[in-house]
Amino acid sequence: MNELTVVFLLFLILGTGLQIWLSQRHKAYVYKHQNVVPDAFAEKISLEEHQKAATYTLAKTNFSQKMLVIEVLVLLLWTLGGMLDIVDQALRHFEWSELWTGVAVFVSFGLLSSLIDLPSDIYGTFRIEAQFGFNRTSPGLFFTDLLKGLMLGLVIGVPFLALILWLMAYAGEFWWVSVWAVWISFSLLMLWLYPTVIAPLFNKFKPLENDELKGRIEDLLKRNGFSSQGIFVMDGSKRTGHGNAYFTGLGRNKQIVFFDTLLNTLNADEVIAVLAHEVGHFKRKHLQKRLVLMSILSLAGLAFLGWLMQQDWFYTGLGVSTHSTYMALLLFSLALPVFSFFLQPIMAWLSRKHEFEADDFAAGQAHPLTLIQALVKLYRDNASTLTPEPLYSAFYDSHPPAPVRIAHLSRING
Repeated sequence: MNELTVVFLLFLILGTGLQIWLSQRHKAYVYKHQNVVPDAFAEKISLEEHQKAATYTLAKTNFSQKMLVIEVLVLLLWTLGGMLDIVDQALRHFEWSELWTGVAVFVSFGLLSSLIDLPSDIYGTFRIEAQFGFNRTSPGLFFTDLLKGLMLGLVIGVPFLALILWLMAYAGEFWWVSVWAVWISFSLLMLWLYPTVIAPLFNKFKPLENDELKGRIEDLLKRNGFSSQGIFVMDGSKRTGHGNAYFTGLGRNKQIVFFDTLLNTLNADEVIAVLAHEVGHFKRKHLQKRLVLMSILSLAGLAFLGWLMQQDWFYTGLGVSTHSTYMALLLFSLALPVFSFFLQPIMAWLSRKHEFEADDFAAGQAHPLTLIQALVKLYRDNASTLTPEPLYSAFYDSHPPAPVRIAHLSRING
């Protein structure tokens, strides 16, 4: 057996086992604490709401465990099971150029993967989310979104993929530098285009009509040197009962977006507090820091791929018989998460660090108690568990656990 096959299977077994173990710990912890509301929330969240959040969390975690097993089996089928090689050999019979054969392999893989994922997407939306009162998506809208996403992927993804594969084949020994530059440029372009070109394909955005709230938001932004193309309300309630707010875009093409569900939940002071947190990410340059980190990691990854694709064992060890630039890229994309999962706590820690910094900034712009009130409402309305298992949270949570975050803000309040 190829040594890479052994290492791949070892990491896959260890990673899968660790994820199942963490999920079991998380379920047991949430179940154990479901009948007592944590002290910090006792006056704000009822026992019934706390138990709903626990039940919702258990349902999602159970489902994710089942999906994990299916995803592992599908990954093994694609790689060691030979499905990628079968698709590749079938498309080679058309005798297209290697570049367009590669594009066809990627498109075929993407379409088949979407088809495989479809039952779980349907179940998650129309069973779990609906069971807890969050789903607002109709079957028609669900499949319309699906088709729009596929069409968008083809229109944008195919030319981009063709350029990447061309550079890999013809840009010389250090092709990975050119690919990296194109990749970063493309990512920045998508960030810039998203609010005005992509997002409106799926949702309707209208300017915020509350003049008093709009004035307070503009004052907050002006004080902190934040410029945007407008403050908008998105029809999030068309798809979900969850509430959210975010900044989108890049450079001068930034927008502030509120879900309509969020504005129905929070009062004006709380909206300002939540927005101040988002401004904190801007002031602390978190987006720039993450882009720099991702740029460094992607450059290192592409350089490593440049070496891997020259090795026979890389292809044979992952179930592919014929060498090609496109298959090297696809195999690398599939295998990387198996190995990088063990770095997940580091990335989660960095994200939580940024969230704390944004909270600290927000506490200087709005009263900490106001931000606490807003967060508690969001935890309640989104049925977010108040008692995540600490080790599970360290792997998976990009935001600090609710008790930790509230305690941190309470200390700031004194």
